[in-house]
Amino acid sequence: MTQSVLGRFSVMTINVHKGVSPLHRKSTIYELRQKMRNHHPDLLFLQELQQEHRGRIRRFGQWPLTELTHFLSEDFWHDWHYGKNVEYPDGHHGNAILSKRPLQKGQNYDISAYRFEKRGLLHSVTKLEGVATPIHCFCVHLALFERGRERQLDEIIRYIDSLAEGGPTIVAGDFNDWRNRASAPMRAAGFSEVFEELTGAPAKTFPSVKPMLSMDRIYVRGLKIHSAEILHEWLRLSDHLGITAELEVL
Repeated sequence: MTQSVLGRFSVMTINVHKGVSPLHRKSTIYELRQKMRNHHPDLLFLQELQQEHRGRIRRFGQWPLTELTHFLSEDFWHDWHYGKNVEYPDGHHGNAILSKRPLQKGQNYDISAYRFEKRGLLHSVTKLEGVATPIHCFCVHLALFERGRERQLDEIIRYIDSLAEGGPTIVAGDFNDWRNRASAPMRAAGFSEVFEELTGAPAKTFPSVKPMLSMDRIYVRGLKIHSAEILHEWLRLSDHLGITAELEVL
């Protein structure tokens, strides 16, 4: 990570919708890669990443022949960590964290609330150049139903308490939380959501063509929030808009 101010860095999260447009009509993964690189995030949290899918290669004339984490990170992000959540005959998808600094790769914890809906909590640890304090990174994609999300949040907070030991922590991803029930337990665990902290409410990110629901979040603990932005120009690249924040280790 390259910081103009020691300890300062940028984070981005987006549900990439498996690298296809909202109506599945065209591949968007090449444009997504360029858009993400244009913002130069030091840490990138991705959900619904289609790590491998042989059917996509057959259907679209232009689809990466390598795993998508290799394709996205090549010559840009130094390291990556992928957690497989769902497997099927043609391939698999899950969550991923890409970083400009080396990652100490943890586990992808199964937090599935329902048998029909596989979900994971992906954990990695990184350090900024010149900063000794490690930053714990958790990438999440929560359940579609509120009762399941409540159970998942309890699990997530238990994992964080066990793994992060009170240190600087980021929890980013698709919370599917349109009624904003996640912020209360996250606040009780010491977290602030970047948009909620700066504007009073989480960002509206879904559906991307006319965002009305606050699905995507960046929760932080032990980090100062400098700014946050909704990536409105990405409306046809996924069914979610991306969000980004500039943070600093306290």
